[in-house]
Amino acid sequence: MTELDQEKAPAELPLAGYTVAVTAARRKEELGALLDRRGARVVYAPAIRIVPLSDDTELVAATRRVLERPVDLVVATTGVGFRGWMEAADAWDLPLVEHLRGARVLARGPKARGAIRGGGLVDAWSPESESSVEVLSHLLSGAEGPLEGRRIAIQLHGDPLPDLVAGLRATGAEVLTVPVYRWVLPEDVAPVHRLVAAVVAGAVDAVTFTSAPAAASLLAVAGELGRADELVTALRDRVLAVAVGAVTAGPLEAAGIPTRQPERARLGALAREVVARLPERDPVLALGPHTLQVRGHAAVVDGRVVELPPGPIGVLRALADRPGTVVSRADLVQHLPGGGDEHAVEMAVARLRAALGAPLIGTVVKRGYRLAA
Repeated sequence: MTELDQEKAPAELPLAGYTVAVTAARRKEELGALLDRRGARVVYAPAIRIVPLSDDTELVAATRRVLERPVDLVVATTGVGFRGWMEAADAWDLPLVEHLRGARVLARGPKARGAIRGGGLVDAWSPESESSVEVLSHLLSGAEGPLEGRRIAIQLHGDPLPDLVAGLRATGAEVLTVPVYRWVLPEDVAPVHRLVAAVVAGAVDAVTFTSAPAAASLLAVAGELGRADELVTALRDRVLAVAVGAVTAGPLEAAGIPTRQPERARLGALAREVVARLPERDPVLALGPHTLQVRGHAAVVDGRVVELPPGPIGVLRALADRPGTVVSRADLVQHLPGGGDEHAVEMAVARLRAALGAPLIGTVVKRGYRLAA
């Protein structure tokens, strides 16, 4: 962050002083830019990668199964996935579009609806919630007629959607799953390993998730590193987990990790959710004529953002957790990264006073330090 940025008020840079991780593989730069423009320090750690359509023999086989006989219903779950399926079938000279013209095509959301229309088909219905749960409820309600014996093709988006598939098969329908793209671990897992370590160490303030496979992958990688419990504890107690929607949050919630989700499953809404939830966790303290808010790696003093090294920010956070209470040098040593001694605490306090530019830290002789009330 530049010196100019440090003078900007948090209203202009609401995420200044926070570190936010992006686990997305697709459109990660777009999400990162949305967070960066709001002042966040962005860490990229794609937890998954997409198997290219042209290399996926499983998709060819699934498409041929769809083409064996007429299809009654089609469920398009994502715009990019349905569009990719149409384009891949065309590249393989498979008459998919013509085959689906006689089917009722349901769109899970507006992007899927746009892909359906762009492919030359007509969308019959889509849920207001943009969720697979509502799609299942719609079909089970009989709105599309009896399901027993009918052929239903479901375009998957990396998640196998077991509840939707099982729910439809229980009616006696023939359900054809079409895995348009598959998620696998990234070729370079080092960034994900670093993210696990950073989350456990508290060096990250929030982690964003845009797909259920990415969430599941991060948990799996932590398990392989022997740090699954530590990761879950950090995401449950200290680090904010923000998922783009309920499906994405599934693996996290199943592991006991609470999540925040925007009302709409969009990247812009996801970024706004981070903006809304991160600063509210850190109270703004009134210290005489001054205000102080301690963020991830910065302090906001009277509306001015001041970035701080790990030692001073650790000491300041310990004092802010108990405003007005004297904290001994021995206690503050525990908040220095890598440990230290009381002299290191004194040095950290001296650096804090110089950086904050306001008389916020008082010395209580022979006892320690406290925030000035």
